Amino acid sequence: MTALLPIYAQAAAPAAGGSSLMPFLFQLGAIMAIFYFLMIRPQQKQRKTLEAAIMALKKGDGVVTTGGVVGEVVHIKEQIDEGKASKGMDDLVTVRTGDVKIVIQRRAVSQVFTPGGASAA
Repeated sequence: MTALLPIYAQAAAPAAGGSSLMPFLFQLGAIMAIFYFLMIRPQQKQRKTLEAAIMALKKGDGVVTTGGVVGEVVHIKEQIDEGKASKGMDDLVTVRTGDVKIVIQRRAVSQVFTPGGASAA
């Protein structure tokens, strides 16, 4: 019985170091903040900038589609909602590439640039 006495004493004694949960939660919060400011927030800004450029698309702008087709916007047919034309991602955009004209949805545009070469998004 005397050999087991130190084991019982260690189990009954409270931890002198305090709670080890607070430093872990602080580290976890710091890692989440780093991920937010270095990865999530810049990606959200880039997506908003691209979406604004796509919604401001006009005749004569150069575009690159998600499929990799590079061309120039010839016509934009906006969807009619309650008798009024309204801009949306489902609008049909006619793009001229070489000698061919193709019709795509506005959401299929992955990059907008001016014919001079400056990229809008």
